[in-house]
Amino acid sequence: MFYFNELKLTFVTNTTNMKFNTKVIHGGQEHDPAYGAVMPPIYQTTTYAQTTPGGHKGYEYSRSHNPTRNALENAFASIENGNYGLAFGSGLAAIDAVIKLLKPGDEVVSTNDLYGGSFRLFTKIFQDFGITFHFIGMENAANIESYINNNTKLIWVETPTNPMMTIIDIKAVSTIAKKHNILLAVDNTFATPYLQQPLDLGADIVMHSATKYLGGHSDVVMGALVVKDKELADRLYFIQNASGAICGPQDSFLVLRGIKTLHVRMQRHCENGKAVAEYLANHPKVEKVYWPGFENHPNHHIAKSQMKDFGGMISFTSKGNNFDEAIKIVENLKVFTLAESLGGVESLSGHPASMTHASIPKEEREKTGVVDSLIRLSVGIEDIDDLIADLKQALG
Repeated sequence: MFYFNELKLTFVTNTTNMKFNTKVIHGGQEHDPAYGAVMPPIYQTTTYAQTTPGGHKGYEYSRSHNPTRNALENAFASIENGNYGLAFGSGLAAIDAVIKLLKPGDEVVSTNDLYGGSFRLFTKIFQDFGITFHFIGMENAANIESYINNNTKLIWVETPTNPMMTIIDIKAVSTIAKKHNILLAVDNTFATPYLQQPLDLGADIVMHSATKYLGGHSDVVMGALVVKDKELADRLYFIQNASGAICGPQDSFLVLRGIKTLHVRMQRHCENGKAVAEYLANHPKVEKVYWPGFENHPNHHIAKSQMKDFGGMISFTSKGNNFDEAIKIVENLKVFTLAESLGGVESLSGHPASMTHASIPKEEREKTGVVDSLIRLSVGIEDIDDLIADLKQALG
Protein backbone atom coordinates (compact mmCIF):
# COMPACT_ATOMS: atom_id res chain seq x y z
CA MET A 1 0.00 0.00 0.00
CA PHE A 2 1.33 3.47 -0.87
CA TYR A 3 0.65 6.56 1.23
CA PHE A 4 1.16 9.97 -0.36
CA ASN A 5 1.54 13.34 1.28
CA GLU A 6 3.17 16.55 0.16
CA LEU A 7 6.55 15.48 1.47
CA LYS A 8 7.16 11.83 0.97
CA LEU A 9 6.19 8.52 -0.56
CA THR A 10 6.08 5.59 1.85
CA PHE A 11 5.63 1.90 1.15
CA VAL A 12 4.26 -0.21 3.99
CA THR A 13 4.19 -3.98 3.75
CA ASN A 14 0.98 -5.58 4.99
CA THR A 15 2.06 -7.03 8.34
CA THR A 16 -1.38 -7.76 9.75
CA ASN A 17 -0.74 -11.47 10.18
CA MET A 18 2.93 -11.26 11.17
CA LYS A 19 4.00 -12.06 14.72
CA PHE A 20 6.27 -9.52 16.41
CA ASN A 21 9.44 -11.57 16.05
CA THR A 22 8.88 -11.66 12.30
CA LYS A 23 7.96 -8.00 12.08
CA VAL A 24 11.28 -6.83 13.48
CA ILE A 25 13.01 -8.56 10.58
CA HIS A 26 10.55 -8.14 7.71
CA GLY A 27 7.91 -5.62 8.78
CA GLY A 28 7.52 -2.70 6.37
CA GLN A 29 10.56 -3.86 4.41
CA GLU A 30 11.11 -4.66 0.74
CA HIS A 31 14.23 -5.91 -0.99
CA ASP A 32 16.04 -3.12 -2.79
CA PRO A 33 14.52 -2.77 -6.30
CA ALA A 34 17.84 -1.93 -7.94
CA TYR A 35 19.82 -5.10 -7.20
CA GLY A 36 17.71 -7.09 -4.74
CA ALA A 37 19.85 -6.21 -1.71
CA VAL A 38 18.38 -7.92 1.36
CA MET A 39 19.42 -5.06 3.66
CA PRO A 40 18.35 -1.56 2.55
CA PRO A 41 21.38 0.18 1.04
CA ILE A 42 22.87 3.30 2.59
CA TYR A 43 21.81 6.03 0.17
CA GLN A 44 24.53 8.51 1.09
CA THR A 45 23.26 11.33 -1.08
CA THR A 46 21.85 14.79 -0.53
CA THR A 47 19.94 15.09 -3.77
CA TYR A 48 18.43 13.09 -6.65
CA ALA A 49 18.50 13.51 -10.41
CA GLN A 50 15.34 14.73 -12.13
CA THR A 51 14.46 14.25 -15.80
CA THR A 52 12.39 17.44 -15.78
CA PRO A 53 11.42 19.81 -12.95
CA GLY A 54 9.40 17.60 -10.62
CA GLY A 55 10.23 14.50 -12.66
CA HIS A 56 11.82 12.25 -10.04
CA LYS A 57 11.36 8.79 -8.52
CA GLY A 58 9.79 9.95 -5.25
CA TYR A 59 12.91 11.59 -3.85
CA GLU A 60 14.13 15.14 -4.33
CA TYR A 61 16.26 16.15 -1.35
CA SER A 62 17.42 14.07 1.61
CA ARG A 63 16.22 16.39 4.35
CA SER A 64 12.71 15.75 3.05
CA HIS A 65 13.10 12.06 2.27
CA ASN A 66 15.81 9.46 1.84
CA PRO A 67 15.31 5.78 0.87
CA THR A 68 17.32 4.42 3.80
CA ARG A 69 15.51 6.64 6.28
CA ASN A 70 12.15 5.74 4.76
CA ALA A 71 12.95 2.04 5.16
CA LEU A 72 13.64 2.67 8.83
CA GLU A 73 10.49 4.73 9.25
CA ASN A 74 8.47 1.88 7.75
CA ALA A 75 10.08 -0.49 10.25
CA PHE A 76 9.23 1.87 13.13
CA ALA A 77 5.59 1.91 12.02
CA SER A 78 5.45 -1.86 11.65
CA ILE A 79 6.79 -2.83 15.08
CA GLU A 80 4.52 -0.32 16.86
CA ASN A 81 1.42 -1.36 14.86
CA GLY A 82 1.22 2.14 13.40
CA ASN A 83 0.74 3.40 9.87
CA TYR A 84 3.37 6.15 9.75
CA GLY A 85 6.87 6.36 11.21
CA LEU A 86 9.22 9.33 11.47
CA ALA A 87 12.94 9.27 12.27
CA PHE A 88 14.79 12.19 13.88
CA GLY A 89 18.34 13.09 14.81
CA SER A 90 17.68 12.34 18.51
CA GLY A 91 14.93 11.44 20.92
CA LEU A 92 14.72 15.06 22.03
CA ALA A 93 14.32 16.15 18.40
CA ALA A 94 11.33 13.80 18.17
CA ILE A 95 9.82 15.27 21.35
CA ASP A 96 10.52 18.76 20.02
CA ALA A 97 8.45 17.94 16.92
CA VAL A 98 5.50 16.81 19.06
CA ILE A 99 5.49 20.01 21.12
CA LYS A 100 5.62 22.03 17.88
CA LEU A 101 2.10 20.75 17.20
CA LEU A 102 1.06 23.26 19.89
CA LYS A 103 0.81 27.05 19.99
CA PRO A 104 1.21 29.74 22.67
CA GLY A 105 -1.50 29.43 25.29
CA ASP A 106 -1.79 25.66 24.97
CA GLU A 107 -1.23 23.45 28.01
CA VAL A 108 0.39 20.05 28.52
CA VAL A 109 -0.16 17.60 31.36
CA SER A 110 2.99 15.53 31.87
CA THR A 111 4.06 12.87 34.31
CA ASN A 112 6.28 14.39 36.99
CA ASP A 113 8.75 11.50 36.93
CA LEU A 114 10.35 11.77 33.52
CA TYR A 115 13.65 11.98 31.69
CA GLY A 116 15.56 15.10 32.72
CA GLY A 117 16.11 16.10 29.10
CA SER A 118 12.36 16.10 28.47
CA PHE A 119 11.84 18.25 31.57
CA ARG A 120 14.55 20.66 30.41
CA LEU A 121 13.07 20.94 26.91
CA PHE A 122 9.60 21.59 28.29
CA THR A 123 10.58 24.12 30.97
CA LYS A 124 13.64 25.86 29.53
CA ILE A 125 12.61 26.08 25.87
CA PHE A 126 8.89 25.73 25.21
CA GLN A 127 7.66 27.32 28.41
CA ASP A 128 9.27 30.56 27.19
CA PHE A 129 7.08 30.35 24.07
CA GLY A 130 3.89 30.49 26.11
CA ILE A 131 3.14 26.77 26.53
CA THR A 132 2.18 25.75 30.06
CA PHE A 133 3.28 22.41 31.53
CA HIS A 134 1.74 20.67 34.53
CA PHE A 135 3.92 17.93 36.06
CA ILE A 136 1.84 15.52 38.09
CA GLY A 137 1.86 12.01 39.47
CA MET A 138 -0.09 9.70 37.16
CA GLU A 139 -0.02 6.45 39.12
CA ASN A 140 -3.74 7.06 39.57
CA ALA A 141 -4.92 8.18 36.13
CA ALA A 142 -7.97 9.87 37.63
CA ASN A 143 -5.66 12.60 38.99
CA ILE A 144 -5.18 13.89 35.47
CA GLU A 145 -8.71 15.23 34.99
CA SER A 146 -8.37 18.02 37.57
CA TYR A 147 -5.52 19.53 35.50
CA ILE A 148 -7.44 19.55 32.23
CA ASN A 149 -9.07 22.72 30.92
CA ASN A 150 -10.05 24.17 27.55
CA ASN A 151 -6.41 24.97 26.78
CA THR A 152 -5.11 21.44 27.40
CA LYS A 153 -3.98 19.92 24.12
CA LEU A 154 -1.56 17.13 25.05
CA ILE A 155 -0.95 14.51 27.74
CA TRP A 156 2.67 13.33 27.90
CA VAL A 157 3.34 9.93 29.49
CA GLU A 158 6.42 7.84 30.22
CA THR A 159 5.84 4.28 31.38
CA PRO A 160 7.89 2.80 32.91
CA THR A 161 9.24 6.19 33.96
CA ASN A 162 12.85 7.27 34.15
CA PRO A 163 14.28 6.47 36.68
CA MET A 164 11.61 5.40 39.20
CA MET A 165 9.99 2.74 36.97
CA THR A 166 6.55 4.16 37.72
CA ILE A 167 3.81 2.36 35.79
CA ILE A 168 1.02 4.42 34.23
CA ASP A 169 -2.20 2.89 32.91
CA ILE A 170 -2.13 3.81 29.20
CA LYS A 171 -5.69 2.60 28.56
CA ALA A 172 -7.06 4.68 31.44
CA VAL A 173 -5.18 7.79 30.33
CA SER A 174 -6.36 7.22 26.76
CA THR A 175 -9.97 7.17 27.93
CA ILE A 176 -9.46 10.55 29.61
CA ALA A 177 -7.67 11.99 26.57
CA LYS A 178 -10.42 10.92 24.18
CA LYS A 179 -13.12 12.24 26.51
CA HIS A 180 -11.55 15.72 26.32
CA ASN A 181 -10.33 15.47 22.70
CA ILE A 182 -6.68 15.71 23.75
CA LEU A 183 -3.66 14.08 22.11
CA LEU A 184 -1.93 11.35 24.12
CA ALA A 185 1.78 10.79 23.52
CA VAL A 186 3.68 7.94 25.17
CA ASP A 187 7.44 7.71 25.54
CA ASN A 188 7.94 3.96 25.02
CA THR A 189 11.74 3.99 25.25
CA PHE A 190 12.11 1.83 28.38
CA ALA A 191 9.54 -0.79 27.40
CA THR A 192 10.11 -0.94 23.63
CA PRO A 193 7.39 -2.35 21.35
CA TYR A 194 8.59 -5.83 22.34
CA LEU A 195 7.02 -5.29 25.77
CA GLN A 196 4.16 -2.86 25.09
CA GLN A 197 2.48 -1.14 22.14
CA PRO A 198 0.83 2.11 23.24
CA LEU A 199 -1.05 2.73 19.98
CA ASP A 200 -2.98 -0.48 20.59
CA LEU A 201 -3.78 0.81 24.08
CA GLY A 202 -5.23 4.07 22.76
CA ALA A 203 -2.28 6.45 22.43
CA ASP A 204 -2.10 8.83 19.46
CA ILE A 205 1.69 9.16 19.31
CA VAL A 206 4.47 6.82 20.36
CA MET A 207 7.92 8.28 20.90
CA HIS A 208 11.27 6.47 21.23
CA SER A 209 14.78 7.45 21.92
CA ALA A 210 15.95 4.95 19.30
CA THR A 211 19.45 5.56 20.66
CA LYS A 212 18.53 3.04 23.33
CA TYR A 213 16.99 -0.42 22.82
CA LEU A 214 15.94 -0.02 19.17
CA GLY A 215 19.51 0.68 18.08
CA GLY A 216 20.74 -1.51 20.89
CA HIS A 217 24.49 -1.18 20.43
CA SER A 218 25.37 2.26 21.85
CA ASP A 219 26.63 3.48 18.48
CA VAL A 220 23.93 5.82 17.19
CA VAL A 221 21.79 8.74 18.43
CA MET A 222 18.24 8.86 17.05
CA GLY A 223 14.59 9.53 17.82
CA ALA A 224 11.35 8.06 16.48
CA LEU A 225 7.65 8.86 16.33
CA VAL A 226 4.87 6.50 15.23
CA VAL A 227 1.21 7.36 14.64
CA LYS A 228 -1.86 5.80 13.02
CA ASP A 229 -3.77 8.91 11.93
CA LYS A 230 -2.86 10.35 8.51
CA GLU A 231 -3.74 13.95 9.33
CA LEU A 232 -1.55 13.86 12.42
CA ALA A 233 1.22 12.16 10.44
CA ASP A 234 1.10 14.86 7.78
CA ARG A 235 1.44 17.59 10.40
CA LEU A 236 4.44 15.83 11.92
CA TYR A 237 6.03 15.17 8.51
CA PHE A 238 5.72 18.89 7.78
CA ILE A 239 7.44 19.76 11.08
CA GLN A 240 10.12 17.14 10.44
CA ASN A 241 10.91 18.62 7.04
CA ALA A 242 10.52 22.27 8.00
CA SER A 243 12.62 22.04 11.17
CA GLY A 244 15.13 19.64 9.63
CA ALA A 245 16.10 17.60 12.70
CA ILE A 246 16.43 14.40 10.69
CA CYS A 247 18.90 11.53 11.00
CA GLY A 248 21.38 10.54 8.31
CA PRO A 249 21.31 7.40 6.15
CA GLN A 250 24.24 5.74 7.96
CA ASP A 251 22.45 6.11 11.30
CA SER A 252 19.23 4.87 9.71
CA PHE A 253 21.04 1.75 8.52
CA LEU A 254 22.47 1.08 11.98
CA VAL A 255 19.08 1.29 13.69
CA LEU A 256 17.48 -0.87 10.99
CA ARG A 257 20.12 -3.46 11.75
CA GLY A 258 19.54 -3.10 15.48
CA ILE A 259 15.78 -3.58 15.21
CA LYS A 260 16.27 -6.97 13.54
CA THR A 261 17.59 -8.42 16.82
CA LEU A 262 15.33 -6.46 19.19
CA HIS A 263 13.28 -9.49 20.17
CA VAL A 264 16.18 -11.73 21.11
CA ARG A 265 18.00 -8.94 22.93
CA MET A 266 14.93 -7.91 24.92
CA GLN A 267 14.30 -11.49 26.01
CA ARG A 268 17.78 -11.62 27.56
CA HIS A 269 17.49 -8.08 29.00
CA CYS A 270 14.31 -9.23 30.77
CA GLU A 271 15.84 -12.48 32.04
CA ASN A 272 18.94 -10.73 33.39
CA GLY A 273 16.90 -7.84 34.77
CA LYS A 274 14.77 -10.20 36.84
CA ALA A 275 17.83 -11.94 38.29
CA VAL A 276 19.55 -8.63 39.15
CA ALA A 277 16.41 -7.19 40.73
CA GLU A 278 15.96 -10.26 42.92
CA TYR A 279 19.62 -10.21 43.97
CA LEU A 280 19.47 -6.54 44.95
CA ALA A 281 16.18 -6.98 46.83
CA ASN A 282 17.89 -9.52 49.10
CA HIS A 283 21.12 -7.57 49.65
CA PRO A 284 21.59 -6.26 53.21
CA LYS A 285 22.98 -2.89 52.05
CA VAL A 286 20.13 -2.14 49.64
CA GLU A 287 17.18 -0.15 50.94
CA LYS A 288 14.73 -0.38 48.05
CA VAL A 289 14.60 -1.78 44.52
CA TYR A 290 12.40 -0.29 41.82
CA TRP A 291 11.45 -2.89 39.20
CA PRO A 292 7.92 -3.37 37.79
CA GLY A 293 8.13 -7.16 38.06
CA PHE A 294 7.83 -7.18 41.83
CA GLU A 295 4.30 -7.81 43.09
CA ASN A 296 4.70 -4.99 45.61
CA HIS A 297 5.77 -2.50 42.94
CA PRO A 298 3.10 0.21 42.61
CA ASN A 299 0.74 -0.65 39.72
CA HIS A 300 2.39 -4.02 39.20
CA HIS A 301 -0.99 -5.35 38.09
CA ILE A 302 -1.13 -2.72 35.34
CA ALA A 303 2.40 -3.56 34.21
CA LYS A 304 1.39 -7.21 34.09
CA SER A 305 -1.63 -6.43 31.91
CA GLN A 306 -0.09 -3.92 29.46
CA MET A 307 3.45 -5.30 29.22
CA LYS A 308 4.70 -8.66 27.94
CA ASP A 309 7.52 -8.73 30.52
CA PHE A 310 9.16 -6.25 32.90
CA GLY A 311 12.32 -5.12 31.16
CA GLY A 312 15.95 -4.67 32.08
CA MET A 313 15.80 -1.24 33.71
CA ILE A 314 16.19 -1.19 37.50
CA SER A 315 16.78 1.52 40.09
CA PHE A 316 17.78 1.01 43.71
CA THR A 317 18.78 2.96 46.81
CA SER A 318 21.33 2.02 49.44
CA LYS A 319 20.66 2.16 53.15
CA GLY A 320 21.51 5.52 54.71
CA ASN A 321 20.79 7.47 51.49
CA ASN A 322 24.37 8.70 51.32
CA PHE A 323 25.47 10.57 48.18
CA ASP A 324 29.16 9.68 48.55
CA GLU A 325 28.37 6.00 49.15
CA ALA A 326 26.32 5.87 45.94
CA ILE A 327 29.18 7.44 44.00
CA LYS A 328 31.58 4.88 45.47
CA ILE A 329 29.33 2.00 44.37
CA VAL A 330 29.08 3.13 40.73
CA GLU A 331 32.82 3.85 40.65
CA ASN A 332 33.56 0.32 41.91
CA LEU A 333 31.47 -1.44 39.27
CA LYS A 334 33.59 -3.11 36.57
CA VAL A 335 31.25 -5.00 34.22
CA PHE A 336 28.57 -2.35 34.58
CA THR A 337 30.03 0.70 32.84
CA LEU A 338 29.39 4.07 34.47
CA ALA A 339 27.92 6.05 31.58
CA GLU A 340 24.98 8.05 30.33
CA SER A 341 22.32 6.31 28.24
CA LEU A 342 20.81 2.83 28.43
CA GLY A 343 19.47 -0.01 26.34
CA GLY A 344 22.71 -1.27 24.81
CA VAL A 345 23.90 -4.86 24.85
CA GLU A 346 26.38 -3.89 27.57
CA SER A 347 25.29 -3.20 31.14
CA LEU A 348 25.44 0.42 32.25
CA SER A 349 25.10 2.15 35.59
CA GLY A 350 24.19 5.72 36.36
CA HIS A 351 23.63 8.12 39.23
CA PRO A 352 20.52 10.10 38.25
CA ALA A 353 20.95 12.91 40.81
CA SER A 354 24.31 13.91 39.32
CA MET A 355 23.83 12.67 35.75
CA THR A 356 20.55 12.22 33.83
CA HIS A 357 18.43 14.26 36.26
CA ALA A 358 20.95 16.91 37.25
CA SER A 359 18.90 19.48 35.31
CA ILE A 360 15.93 18.94 37.65
CA PRO A 361 16.10 20.97 40.88
CA LYS A 362 16.91 18.84 43.95
CA GLU A 363 13.59 19.65 45.63
CA GLU A 364 11.65 18.58 42.52
CA ARG A 365 13.60 15.38 41.83
CA GLU A 366 13.37 14.22 45.43
CA LYS A 367 9.57 14.60 45.35
CA THR A 368 9.50 11.81 42.77
CA GLY A 369 12.03 9.62 44.59
CA VAL A 370 15.25 10.62 42.84
CA VAL A 371 17.23 10.83 46.07
CA ASP A 372 20.98 11.15 46.45
CA SER A 373 21.61 7.40 46.82
CA LEU A 374 19.50 6.31 43.83
CA ILE A 375 21.42 4.25 41.26
CA ARG A 376 19.95 3.27 37.90
CA LEU A 377 21.01 0.13 36.09
CA SER A 378 20.53 -0.76 32.45
CA VAL A 379 21.02 -4.51 32.64
CA GLY A 380 22.67 -5.83 29.49
CA ILE A 381 22.87 -9.26 27.91
CA GLU A 382 26.13 -10.50 29.43
CA ASP A 383 26.31 -13.71 31.46
CA ILE A 384 24.18 -13.19 34.56
CA ASP A 385 26.80 -14.75 36.88
CA ASP A 386 29.29 -12.03 35.90
CA LEU A 387 26.72 -9.28 36.49
CA ILE A 388 25.81 -10.59 39.94
CA ALA A 389 29.49 -10.98 40.86
CA ASP A 390 30.16 -7.38 39.81
CA LEU A 391 27.32 -6.04 41.96
CA LYS A 392 28.50 -8.17 44.88
CA GLN A 393 32.03 -6.76 44.86
CA ALA A 394 30.85 -3.16 44.29
CA LEU A 395 28.33 -3.21 47.13
CA GLY A 396 30.83 -4.87 49.46
